[in-house]
Amino acid sequence: MTFSNSAQASNPIGVAVVGTGFGQKIHIPGFQAHPRTQVVAVYNRDLNKAIALASAQNIPHACDTLEKIVALPDVAAVSISTPPFLHYEMAKTVLQAGKHLLLEKPTALSATEARQLYQLARENGAIAALDFEFRFVPAWQRFAELLAEGYVGQQRLIKIDWLVSSRADATRPWNWYSRKDQGGGALGAVGSHAFDYIRWLFAPVRRLCAQLITGIPFRPDSNTGEMKPVDADDTCMLMLELADGTPCQLCISSVVYASRTHGIEVYGDRGTLVLGSENQKDYVHGFRLWAAPAGKPLAEVEIPHRLAFPQTYTDGRLAPFIRVVDNWVQAIDAGKAIAPSLREGVYSQLLMDLAHESHQTGCWVDVPSLDTFLASRS
Repeated sequence: MTFSNSAQASNPIGVAVVGTGFGQKIHIPGFQAHPRTQVVAVYNRDLNKAIALASAQNIPHACDTLEKIVALPDVAAVSISTPPFLHYEMAKTVLQAGKHLLLEKPTALSATEARQLYQLARENGAIAALDFEFRFVPAWQRFAELLAEGYVGQQRLIKIDWLVSSRADATRPWNWYSRKDQGGGALGAVGSHAFDYIRWLFAPVRRLCAQLITGIPFRPDSNTGEMKPVDADDTCMLMLELADGTPCQLCISSVVYASRTHGIEVYGDRGTLVLGSENQKDYVHGFRLWAAPAGKPLAEVEIPHRLAFPQTYTDGRLAPFIRVVDNWVQAIDAGKAIAPSLREGVYSQLLMDLAHESHQTGCWVDVPSLDTFLASRS
């Protein structure tokens, strides 16, 4: 991989990291590994925690408000990796200040909020990106190439399973993830990724039908042990009809013990492609790709060296995140958003909203085109 090397390459981009969970594990080391980005500030609502992290990582500034973060002259860009219910107001503050934004998924709590952020970015000349990292994983990139080359021919069926045990233990404590009103649930956690890559790999969605299930309805409070109600989904069954008419089945669960955690099967009139991983510990490491001409047995596909990560890490999420950062840096240099941008974030959020609507009504729901939704004010 060659990092962005524009005429502005001598000018490092000062980045503030907001969110010290995933932010500390992935965002900070990712920005530190990229030659064009420099972590100059961290945010935590607890100033002592922010100071401790800044000191440990040799970061110049520690802040306990977003207003202080965006007021720092060294900060040109901000990454946000807080829980979803905080995304909208935080991203709004960043974009109104004209700072570039890298946002974790899901984008916000509603497509309306996501659209407002998209409009704010455009109005303030800010480049906003979403961390949809599967676009940057080598096996996925080869999968995309084979699809684009027409390996399967006319697509007849797409099956996607994303089954993990991250919340299968019913004694795992109740928190924001258990609450629908705070953006919790499997649909937001992983369905947001799936909705993005379905559009990237295949086609936009024409209509959908969803059933959202809460298999573990109560979880213990970590302080009192009191059993508290869970209203966020932990299993999701969706049927999608793509714009080209292809049927797509999407099954997601965070509460099952499965041998294959994440897989995509594509069946066409000329061949079959299967992408999958059995890695329960790391949702990026371990993907393998198989292919077969029509009527022939599957054979594993070698991933070309040209797509390989220049460096891999113990945590598989770090290498694709660095590629996300590089894509964002190129967009900042060009002054123009590059996918996956807030535009893709709006689309993913729109499909999540419509999945909830379908579940509530028990009906198929039509999906407007992204351009139509972005142009509307309703």
